Amino acid sequence: MEIFPAIDLKDGKVVRLTQGDYNRVDVYSENPVDIALSFAEKGAKNLHVVDLDGARDGKLSNFTTIKEIAEKAKMFIQVGGGIRDEERIKKYLEIGVGRVILGTVAATDFAFLERMVAAYREKIAVGVDAKDEKIAVNGWTKVTGLHSVEFCNKLENAGVKTIIYTDISKDGAMSGTNMEIYKRLQNEVDCDFIASGGISSLEELRALDGLCVYGAIVGKALYRGVLKLEEALNLC
Repeated sequence: MEIFPAIDLKDGKVVRLTQGDYNRVDVYSENPVDIALSFAEKGAKNLHVVDLDGARDGKLSNFTTIKEIAEKAKMFIQVGGGIRDEERIKKYLEIGVGRVILGTVAATDFAFLERMVAAYREKIAVGVDAKDEKIAVNGWTKVTGLHSVEFCNKLENAGVKTIIYTDISKDGAMSGTNMEIYKRLQNEVDCDFIASGGISSLEELRALDGLCVYGAIVGKALYRGVLKLEEALNLC
């Protein structure tokens, strides 16, 4: 299983939200590049980056910072947040990002998603962010009527290879991840799933690895020292 340490960007700083609430923000660093380099020094080969400002307002608010991370960290980077047109996909891929994550636009304009998957194939991933198994969009500020597991099946049929599935109620809460949903997804959908939201122990990583989940994103647990990146990498 691949480990993806997370860098969430807001106002150019490394932050973590609790349950997707922009009013519940913990700031961990004012230098995202240093954080990325520290992950690389500890052996991480992958990086998960989210432009939280972009996710909410649809603008490329932290593009310069992400470009610098891509240039200096030399890791496989997947980026999400506010990527809602092909021009932005191209901009990220041109600076060395390995995979672009479509979220809101995948739920609101499925035809666009299908075109992008046809054009860029495995370089397109979809972020499925769910609250009570209903998909949330616009930086998790709006919950739709789309059922998350049914939507994942639809993504598989559209040719999507990688899905980042986040249970919003678990994200940043340090209370453990939603293991049951990953069991269900592994049984019902033939895609590579990256587990996200609330992962805070080696035991959880071991359990996800046992389910043959493709990857796991670790965030707040790293920043709070509850989980050591080196141990997570050695385990997986």
